[in-house]
Amino acid sequence: MAEVARIAAVPEYHFRRLFSALAGMPLPTYVRRRRMTLAGAEVLAGDLTLLDIAVRYGYGSGEAFARAFRSVHGIGPGEARRTGAVLTAQPRMSFRVVVEGSTSMRYRIVEKEPFRVVGTKTTVPLVHDGVNAAAMAHVESLDARTIARMKELRGLPEPEGILSAFVYLTGSREEGAHADYWVGVATRPEATTGEPGEPHDLDTPDTADTPDAADALDALDVPAGTWAVFDHHGPYPSAVQELWRDVFTLWFPSNPYTSRPGPELLRTRPVHVGPATDFQLWIPVERTLRPSRLPSNG
Repeated sequence: MAEVARIAAVPEYHFRRLFSALAGMPLPTYVRRRRMTLAGAEVLAGDLTLLDIAVRYGYGSGEAFARAFRSVHGIGPGEARRTGAVLTAQPRMSFRVVVEGSTSMRYRIVEKEPFRVVGTKTTVPLVHDGVNAAAMAHVESLDARTIARMKELRGLPEPEGILSAFVYLTGSREEGAHADYWVGVATRPEATTGEPGEPHDLDTPDTADTPDAADALDALDVPAGTWAVFDHHGPYPSAVQELWRDVFTLWFPSNPYTSRPGPELLRTRPVHVGPATDFQLWIPVERTLRPSRLPSNG
C-alpha cells in the first residue's frame, strides 16, 4: 500500500480514501478479488497443486488461501476444482478523468484551532444514493431537551449550528461500510457536557440542565488543522452526496491538497429532506508538499 501511494505521489491515508471513493471499494478488497480471479482460473485448469497456487498468489498456507478464495467465490478451492463450480471474476479497473466544467465548486480554505463537537453518536452504514435511514432515525430520535442542550453549548462562530460529523471506522467508503455518525455542535475544546456554554435563544423551555439531558451528550475532540469548506445548494440528500463524491474525484486531483485524518462535517438548512437545501461541507485537508523540480532521467 505504501509503495503504491508513493508511485501515486500522495500520502497513504489520502490514497486509501481517494481509491475507495473512486472505486467503491477499498484497495485491499480490490487486490484480493483480483488475486482470487486469477487464482480461480488456475484452480479450474488443474495444472498446479492448490498449495502451489496459494504460494504463487502470496499465501503462506493452504488454509489462508482457502479462506480468501471462499470469501470471493463462496466455495473452497478444492470443491471448485472437483465440481467445476461457477466462480466470480473481478475485472481490472481503469479510471478516466472527464473534465466537464459544467458545475462550479465554491470553496474556501480555513485554519482552525482545536475544537470539540458535543452531541450524540451512533454507528451507521454508508449510503451513496438516497436517504440514509439509520442516520435519519438517529436525528429523529433527538428530543427537545437534547437539542436545547446542544444549542446552549455551542461556542464557535463556525462551523455553526447543528452539525453532522462522520468518523470513518476503516479506510473504506464503499456502500455499507460503517462510520460513527455524530449530531452535535462545535464548541470550545475545554467545554464539557455538564457546563453551560453560550446563552441560546430557544422558544422551547430551558430544561437542558436536567441530568438526563446532559448525560445524553458525548464529546468528540477535533485537533487543529486545515479545512476545505464547500458551500452548495440543491436537493437533499442527492446534492450532498454528489458534492461529497465530486470533492474526492474532481477537487482533490485538481488542487494542491490531500485529505488528512479527522471527522468530515456537514451542516444543512433546513435539516430535513427537501428539494431546496443550503449545505456546507467541511473536509480536513493538508497542503501537498510538491518537489521544487522534477528528478532528472540521468
